Amino acid sequence: MTNKKNIGNLGESKSIEYLEKNYYQIIERNFFCRFGEIDIIAIDIKRNELVFFEVKTRTNLLYGMPIESINNKKIKNIKRTINYYLINKKVKNIDIRIDAIEVFVHNNKCIIHHVKQIL
Repeated sequence: MTNKKNIGNLGESKSIEYLEKNYYQIIERNFFCRFGEIDIIAIDIKRNELVFFEVKTRTNLLYGMPIESINNKKIKNIKRTINYYLINKKVKNIDIRIDAIEVFVHNNKCIIHHVKQIL
């Protein structure tokens, strides 16, 4: 497994810890279909919303803020994947939203930044 993959897995694991502490119920991790992947799918218990998370983990800011890497092509794939998920799982009668989580790894510490409703 590459270092990049390890860092990504660390970011997703830390994101799940953060979400569980902040009243989210994790439904799935790494949902994959032909259109793309959703890193985390969870229920926002306080708002009763189904939330699809894109997690971006970085060890430096050489290429900008992590959320800046979510470009139009990525957004299109996220939307297609969500539509597939909703149809495949027969999800109805619940509000949905798309959030991003930025994870900064520095000196063996993780800093989490949750960006709600990116679209």
